Amino acid sequence: MTFPHFETHIVEVADGVRLSAAVGGSGSPIVLLHGFPQTRLMWRHVAADLATEHTVICPDLRGYGASDKPLDDGDTYSKRVMAADIVALARALGHDRFALVGHDRGALVAFRAGLDHPEVITHLACLDVLPTLDMWDALHGTAGAVGFHLYLMAQPPGLPERMITAAADDFFGHFLDAWTLDPQALPAEVRDAYLAASRAAVPSIVADYRASATVDVDHDRADRAAGNTLTMPVTVLQQDWGAALGYDATTLWQAWAPDLRHRTVEAGHFMAEQDPALVATEIRTLLTR
Repeated sequence: MTFPHFETHIVEVADGVRLSAAVGGSGSPIVLLHGFPQTRLMWRHVAADLATEHTVICPDLRGYGASDKPLDDGDTYSKRVMAADIVALARALGHDRFALVGHDRGALVAFRAGLDHPEVITHLACLDVLPTLDMWDALHGTAGAVGFHLYLMAQPPGLPERMITAAADDFFGHFLDAWTLDPQALPAEVRDAYLAASRAAVPSIVADYRASATVDVDHDRADRAAGNTLTMPVTVLQQDWGAALGYDATTLWQAWAPDLRHRTVEAGHFMAEQDPALVATEIRTLLTR
């Protein structure tokens, strides 16, 4: 499935790794990064809205969708490497500085890009995620069972991939169904596209998650120890997970983002599809800061 009035670009961002991206509109650049278990298609409504004023770039992350899925060497799917992909993509498309918005897994990539490339990222928005260190700390007790997939995919290579491959549509479909407040936000053809893309990318999706239990933790701990923070304006939109898991999301995010707007929303996890007008408005507001 494609974005109307957007062009598809295939860009080599690292040695032997190409990202596929939908690009449309004109004006100051905004890059939108998708989450799990999705592809760039999740941005179809928001991208069309923003493209009336901006150049909008919607890539499939490495390991997802139509982008390349290199074999994992332990660091291949670190958020540091995936963030470098996005910087290289934007530069290849003619943009040395850009605003960056990420949802779920894409938000973790965006977060790392903001820490590693502050001279490149002008504004940052993260949708329905906690930074990696805070995420692991928040998952405890029976309430933490909501994150069972994080623990499954954190296991050494082999078993998680076999288990998920054996029931891929059931596994990925569980999240599409459980995290959707309004099923109409994910029409059948869109849901089918997500399932097909995820089914074809099990090893790389697992590698992405495994990195968040290994190398990504190391990188975030190093930044925390060094006192590094996000220097650009940051907006965070998320559900009220803190009420269930016992944390104050605003306080956790403020430790990383001094210039923060944090908003709890009721649009569900897939907020870019459930309430795209809200998301687009918040992005535009961010860009005025």
